[in-house]
Amino acid sequence: MAQFFQFEADFVESLRCIPMQVRFKLDTCGVKLKLSQWNHFNSSDRLTLVEMPCESALEVQAYRDFLQRLIRERTGTEASDLPIDAAPGWLDATKVADSVQQKAQEQGVAIAAEQWATLTPLQRFALIKLSRSGHENSNFLPALKEFHLA
Repeated sequence: MAQFFQFEADFVESLRCIPMQVRFKLDTCGVKLKLSQWNHFNSSDRLTLVEMPCESALEVQAYRDFLQRLIRERTGTEASDLPIDAAPGWLDATKVADSVQQKAQEQGVAIAAEQWATLTPLQRFALIKLSRSGHENSNFLPALKEFHLA
């Protein structure tokens, strides 16, 4: 089932940007999808990428194959690989990711391990992505608030 965050509300209806749940799947299946490629997809393509499962090994491979074919068909280019983290921070419910803790402290927020553990992997993924250096972080504080951390 599709899960959009409130901090994504300004683009969810049109899916003009890549939503977190698709970015989560991209990291899971190891395909780099650029916004320029996403913009070549029609609304049906985008909705399929939102709704298509990507959890079991078979689903991950099917998602990867589908996305690579879609990029090739819509853009005439090949998909780039993205390294797959064998132990991503969003799957570790026991330790707040350093980048998240640091970014939260900049906002005057302290995240306890117990709070981190209550988040879903997708919520932890979103916070990790939104806290990365070089990332446009305007949604970090709204995400903290949405997840009841601030």
